Amino acid sequence: MSRITLSLILTAVMLSSNAQDRSHLRDSLSKALETLAYHPDSVDLILKKASWNIELGQWQYAKDSYDDVLRLEPYNLAALFFRAYANEKLNRLNFARLDYETLLTIVPGHFEAQLGLSLLNFKDKHFTEAIDMANRLVSQYPDSAVAYAARAGMESERGMCELAEYDYTEALRRDSANTDYLLSRADLRIRMRLWDAARRDLDTLVALGIPQSSLKAFYRRLRR
Repeated sequence: MSRITLSLILTAVMLSSNAQDRSHLRDSLSKALETLAYHPDSVDLILKKASWNIELGQWQYAKDSYDDVLRLEPYNLAALFFRAYANEKLNRLNFARLDYETLLTIVPGHFEAQLGLSLLNFKDKHFTEAIDMANRLVSQYPDSAVAYAARAGMESERGMCELAEYDYTEALRRDSANTDYLLSRADLRIRMRLWDAARRDLDTLVALGIPQSSLKAFYRRLRR
């Protein structure tokens, strides 16, 4: 089970699982393309069109649109950030890194760009750089649940279970009803044989509205 996802910082651009929503998005995209034909230099329209490309998983179209925006406005922060995301989805990791770094030269300390770059470095197996950046984020943003959870995900995947369990706990202190963090901590606690603590996390998830049937595989892993 992967514990590092860009959904931590990109919930607004997650793909819709609802077919009706996706149909609506395609209709909106078609209308945007028609309007763009008359206003090809409208940055707002291009950004809107690109956001629908992102939601539909059309990474190349999104990347091309952000290219157009950045030709018109080289320092457009939204275009730089989301082009980095599209480039990563296209496995153009060096280009994604360059976009994040450019954004950070414009706005040093930009939270999302630092987090995106940290996660990208981890994905690209630059583990020391990734963890160092995650450490800086936690220091700079000590009230951020996302910063702790991102570091926890990296630690978990590197087998640093005790550190990861601590960081997920800190994330949950700041965002106690986050089901992703709870599930990740439950998974960790099962791996660490902390059966009672893991069961409490799973029971909390059920209390928060997660169907127990969907957690069956986790409950089965608990020692009877």
